[in-house]
Amino acid sequence: MRISKIIASGLGTGYAPVAPGTAGSLLGIAIIYVFNFWVNELGMQQPTILVLNLGAIVSVLFIGVYAVKVVHQFWKHDDSKIVIDEITGVWIAALALPMHWTYYFFAFVLFRFFDILKPLGIKRLDKQKSDWSVMLDDVLAGIYALIILQTATYLHVF
Repeated sequence: MRISKIIASGLGTGYAPVAPGTAGSLLGIAIIYVFNFWVNELGMQQPTILVLNLGAIVSVLFIGVYAVKVVHQFWKHDDSKIVIDEITGVWIAALALPMHWTYYFFAFVLFRFFDILKPLGIKRLDKQKSDWSVMLDDVLAGIYALIILQTATYLHVF
């Protein structure tokens, strides 16, 4: 139970007194940036980094759903302390980005935009009352941010 609280709360960032979702997203973007910087410095090629990122996203998605299921026994549905979904979503937004802090900054901003406003079907997912829906609305927000970032990168907007 305790480990599920630690996971669901994003190592405690979900306990932030103001904007816990933003705190969790900041932790998530920091983790993925540092990890990608580190594996880049080790000389790993982009396909390997992509596979590692996808593996981390899928693993944290399933671990997150399990942790959410456990904490829902004690916390209300999609409690503000639950931020593992934000961490997963922002990792999706940052997937396969060039290794420069500005891309990661925009991944964070776009992800938060979609996560807060919940357009294009995100709100529908958010209103469902399942352990999966807690995670999947943020997955969709991350996908929308990813599409915009990849398009902007392809078009050399940055």
